[in-house]
Amino acid sequence: MRSREFDLDFRHRAGKTRNWGLALLALATLLWAWCAVLILLPYEVDRKPDDQYPAECESRLFTDRGTANEGRGHGGYCADERDWPEALAVLGLSLPVSLAGVALFTIGTVSRRMSGHSQAMRELDGLADAAERRAPSGN
Repeated sequence: MRSREFDLDFRHRAGKTRNWGLALLALATLLWAWCAVLILLPYEVDRKPDDQYPAECESRLFTDRGTANEGRGHGGYCADERDWPEALAVLGLSLPVSLAGVALFTIGTVSRRMSGHSQAMRELDGLADAAERRAPSGN
């Protein structure tokens, strides 16, 4: 395998690594968005199946009580629907996904740039060698 073919294959693999990193970062973004929805947005809870008038619940973050809408003392519908462990689990899952995504994206990007730098250096060396061969050696 010639060096150019090897370099092109190396760049292709580095691009795939970078794309995997981007995909993991996109997944981490979706997990962050899901966590934000769970914590920031108000929601409704059915008190019974096919409830015509569901209970309206405050967001988890913006309530001034320990649990949303006064918690279990008033039926516990809101407190049982969205609780902190679910949101924290989603947030905790996003951490290793985002770290792996950043690592793969960085490795792929640096590998491609280093390959391009090596190619440029080889071309400059080739131009310098050609210039030395053409120059008269009259000293």
